[in-house]
Formats: sequence, structure tokens, C-alpha cells
Amino acid sequence: MSVNEDDVRKMAVLARIAMPDEEIAGLVPELNNILHWVEQLGEVDVTGVEPMASVIHNKQRLRDDVINADPQTAGGVRDKVLANAPMAEHGFFGVPKVIE
Repeated sequence: MSVNEDDVRKMAVLARIAMPDEEIAGLVPELNNILHWVEQLGEVDVTGVEPMASVIHNKQRLRDDVINADPQTAGGVRDKVLANAPMAEHGFFGVPKVIE
């Protein structure tokens, strides 16, 4: 697969990027090199290789979900917080409807 200047112009229009012609001409070989590299990756034999999200085996560290005992940050101040809201409804911040 390869791209030409017309393809780059079309991509620029779709991405809504204004590009002068001299930049477009310079991008053609760069994009072709990238596509060639991607084609090379497709030739690699990956049979028996498990799909992974990262090359490092990470384990998600979870913390216990406990109520904070510090009275300054423990919560329970909903009414005080909502007192500052321009509009409160049913114990939540009220916002104007934006979808009709």
C-alpha cells in the first residue's frame, strides 16, 4: 500500500488541517515509510503469543473502600456544598437542559 499527494490532500481535508503543497509533497515519503513499516509488522509470526495491553506484567493495586474518619474530608456535607450551587434538585447539582 502506498499513498500519493492526492491521498495526503484528502487526509488533510478529513482531519481539517490546512497544508501547503510543499508540506504535502514532503509527507508522501514519510507516510509511505510508515505504511511499509506496518506491513513489515504484519509479516511477524505471532502464533502462540498471548495478546497483551502492556509488555510489563502489571497487577492493579486496589485499596479498601472505607469511609474516611477525618471529619474535614470525610464527606457528609452535601447540604453545605449544595448551598453554594446556583440550582440544586433532589440533593444534586441542577444543570440546565441542553438536549431538546
